[in-house]
Amino acid sequence: MMNKKYLLPIAIVATTVLVIFFITSNPPSAKRGRGVPTTQLVVETKTLAPQRYQVIIESFGTVKPRTKSSLVTQVSGQILSISPNFREGGTFKKGEVLVKLDDRDYRADVKIARAAVFSAQQALAEEKARSKQALTDWNRLANGETPTDLVLRKPQLEAAKASLMSAQAQLEIKELALERSQVIAPFDGRVLDKQVDVGQVVSSNTQLASIYATDYVEIRLPINNNDLALMTLPESFKASNIIDVAFSSTLVGKQRWQGQVIRSEAAIDDSSQQLYVVAQINQPFEVNKNQPVPIKIGQYLTANIAGNVLNDALVVPNNTIYQGSYVYTVSDGRVYRKAVDILWQNSEEAIIANGLSAGDQLVMTSLGQVSSGTKVAILGDQPIEKSKREQPVKLSNKRSETTIGDGQAKTANQAKIEEANL
Repeated sequence: MMNKKYLLPIAIVATTVLVIFFITSNPPSAKRGRGVPTTQLVVETKTLAPQRYQVIIESFGTVKPRTKSSLVTQVSGQILSISPNFREGGTFKKGEVLVKLDDRDYRADVKIARAAVFSAQQALAEEKARSKQALTDWNRLANGETPTDLVLRKPQLEAAKASLMSAQAQLEIKELALERSQVIAPFDGRVLDKQVDVGQVVSSNTQLASIYATDYVEIRLPINNNDLALMTLPESFKASNIIDVAFSSTLVGKQRWQGQVIRSEAAIDDSSQQLYVVAQINQPFEVNKNQPVPIKIGQYLTANIAGNVLNDALVVPNNTIYQGSYVYTVSDGRVYRKAVDILWQNSEEAIIANGLSAGDQLVMTSLGQVSSGTKVAILGDQPIEKSKREQPVKLSNKRSETTIGDGQAKTANQAKIEEANL
């Protein structure tokens, strides 16, 4: 009889042998099922068609007066009075008396000059009488001989005329000085800053104030070099053309003005290497219900300049252009990358010069990096059944799951792009 201490090891060995035999006799069978269906990329497209397009060129500038000058005196004297409009920000009309000087000395000088004129007129009249009498005496006594100029006192007569002209000129000078004792506004304008006041004694050429005209203002606008070919520049040697400009500012609410480009500068600016055009706004200081606050000198304005009209332009949104060099189009159910050249571009859209043709299906959906040739479905071409639309779609990427519902097209497309890239 076998010893009981050997029974346990023998049982363990026997059990191990039976397990090994069972495993080797029943190998696992591989059952390959169908792969997880991949989701198809759905994109929105737009059929490109040539259109008539008005180019709007964006620029900026600051307001400058058409005419800015220093108001100075031409005579000396004490300031007796000033106009109520002669103050900083004051508005005046052409011909208005802004400053009045003490004119008593000038009125006295006018009287003296006028008296000298009267004396010269009297001397001329007397000399004319002497000349006439000399001719009468010669005709009575000369027996038909021709008299000389000295006999007829012609030199004395011309001297008398010259004295009268000199006296009249002196009178005009004195009257002009008297007139200049009143400083008169040379144009409709405003006072920028005032430097004198009542009681002050000023001499000739003393600066009284800085003033500027208010009939219109000018704005100097830089033009991007790439935009020069898309506008007709107003040149003095060419036929005049009107270029409208829409100005806006947010200094006081939303301010807007209409203006026109009146000329272009003669040379490229040295600092910016750009050409500048000059626009003007007529009657910019008028106040009405649409413009309760007038424009200010030095105010910063943005400008939209009307450029040329393109008849067959291919216009695409900027968000469809990737890295400024290519777009995606759909052909035969696949998406393809196309390199493009941009003719002109603003903040929202671009005009394509090369790379696209009329009839191309431009992808409007944001794709990111997608390989050319990827199969896609165009949004709206194949309607989704209700049962499929309500059923969640699970992506094969186990790191995350995305559920597509009616209002999650953008999130679903992004998940499909990631799956296609994987």
